[in-house]
Amino acid sequence: MGRSSTPGEGTRPRVRHAGQVGWDDDLYTDGPAAGRDGRGAGADRERPGHGGRRRGTSRRRGKRGKRRILRWVAYVLALVILGTGAAGYLWYQHLNSNLRKGHRSAGNSAAKKTAPNAAGQTPLNILLIGSDSRNSKENLKLGGSKASVGAKPLADVQMLLHVSADRKNASVVSIPRDTRVDIPKCVDPDTDHEYQATNALINESLGRGGPGCTLDTWEQLTGVYIDHWVMVDFAGVVAMADAVGGADVCVKDNVYDIPKPNVPGGSYLKLTEGTHKIKGKKALQWLRTRHAFESDIGRAKAQHMYLNSVIRELKNQNAFTDTGRLMDLAETATKSLQVSEEIGSVKKLFDLGMQLKNVPMDKINMLTMPRIADPQDDNHVLPKPVAADKLWALLRDDESLDPTDRKKSGTKNKSGTKDKSPTVAAPDALDLTVVNGTAADGQVATGGRAADVRDILRSKGFTKATASTSPGSALTTAVTYPKDSGAQGKSDALSIAEALSLPTSAVKVSADVDTLTLTVGSDWRTGATYPKQAAGDDDPLEGTEAVNGSEKDACMDVYWPYRF
Repeated sequence: MGRSSTPGEGTRPRVRHAGQVGWDDDLYTDGPAAGRDGRGAGADRERPGHGGRRRGTSRRRGKRGKRRILRWVAYVLALVILGTGAAGYLWYQHLNSNLRKGHRSAGNSAAKKTAPNAAGQTPLNILLIGSDSRNSKENLKLGGSKASVGAKPLADVQMLLHVSADRKNASVVSIPRDTRVDIPKCVDPDTDHEYQATNALINESLGRGGPGCTLDTWEQLTGVYIDHWVMVDFAGVVAMADAVGGADVCVKDNVYDIPKPNVPGGSYLKLTEGTHKIKGKKALQWLRTRHAFESDIGRAKAQHMYLNSVIRELKNQNAFTDTGRLMDLAETATKSLQVSEEIGSVKKLFDLGMQLKNVPMDKINMLTMPRIADPQDDNHVLPKPVAADKLWALLRDDESLDPTDRKKSGTKNKSGTKDKSPTVAAPDALDLTVVNGTAADGQVATGGRAADVRDILRSKGFTKATASTSPGSALTTAVTYPKDSGAQGKSDALSIAEALSLPTSAVKVSADVDTLTLTVGSDWRTGATYPKQAAGDDDPLEGTEAVNGSEKDACMDVYWPYRF
């Protein structure tokens, strides 16, 4: 700051008036203030007839001096406060400038936000995306070959974080990267290129319109409204893992995930049996390990264990309340993460983090979507009929996924009042298209199936039902209604499902249909009555590799070829 400009500290400033703020001779003399002729105040008191006036003047000057001291202190304090505020503002702007932002949706967001509960609270849904992009030196160094540079990124990690409206429980649901789904039409926000709807692996959605397309795909599949997305790449994972300071993981055997004959690739994770605190590159290796944990399903479970451990670590560090710790994390997070634009500020990210602060660890549950093998390719999977739909319904209804406190859906919504449904339309007033989607299981489609089910509907009063000549694809029979038809569209779709004895989970909203559409799936290839599911086969939590946040000692199994 150079030499001090504060009176009395170093060189004193030249001033025009002795009464200037911050200036007073009393501050710089050992005794009373000097008189105008240079003599001390005592000399004035000795002059006849002037003692009282001079004494009063000295007292008044003393009072003025004290006031000037106070003004000087206030002035300095104001400068400090303003300087601190300016520095804080610049730091805040610096953090904001670190953030990379993108559109929440790629143009086909279809789900409707859940209605508030009685306290006015709504659930929070955030899509967490891990990109495999090698389009930077940092990411290429951490994994992949030079041949992958320039390729469209894949969303190899996809997790939906659901925090309940009352913030008392949280769930994380992963969808394996090799899950075949319907990807809606998406528009790339950077190039304005329009990608048509397709049926493909869900990790391809990232390259068809960015994270917003992945979000749209999830919403179309699950019917869950997703508030935001957050994406991280390899380098971001390493940086965040270092910033957290490490997280505990455990393996039941020594593990070394390296390429094997006829099984190329590997994360090169090498750990001995037991618990280890990992961070940096080692954390990335853990999160990428697939072969040693037997499959993508095993990898998802390992990722859940790591995420639980990170949350525990942050809670132990008081990171949600320690300002200094938060600042350290903020610098790294804002450089490492890409977020949807509506949460593109440090304050909004901070507020999001606070949503998890009070959720008990034993009320955080993580699992992987129930699934079946894809009949078209054994290396891929499909959402398990009925069970997956029931899981999505639990999330839509803001139900806990914890088996100990799951509640059965009743006739009341979260606000504690009875649902107010729109007027149910007469069956003969509904325009309805029936599509034959029975080939989704890899078998030849049942001939004339759309017309057969159309006739069943007409016999039940849906006289405007028509059969489409275009084939569809659906493992499970579904009734979809247009996004812009709102509550009335859902009510109409539910009436069709009820007439055919379909589960309510069969009703879905879609931005890709213009009218009510019944797609007859592979689960209803023949017959006039929708088949009942086998008992227990529709459990949404069965076989989902669930991990609870309180499980501190959970350890990963190691596939035998990767033990040492």
